[in-house]
Amino acid sequence: MKAAVFIPDRVFKQAESFARAHGRTRSALYSDALRQYLRHNAPDAITAAMNKACAAAGPQENHFIRAAACRMLRRETW
Repeated sequence: MKAAVFIPDRVFKQAESFARAHGRTRSALYSDALRQYLRHNAPDAITAAMNKACAAAGPQENHFIRAAACRMLRRETW
């Protein structure tokens, strides 16, 4: 699919230089960058990764870690 987007000149020049230096096409570079951005910033994917890590760690109870996590979470703006 083709899409027209605005990219600031400075970013465009950096992307062109990067693509050339790594033997990539502009389309491949932009597709890879967007795919990576979506993978790392999708809330469901982040939640799924955290759930997987928690499941792998198991249900071990550690009172120090629990207390530290609670203190940190209280400071967060939800």
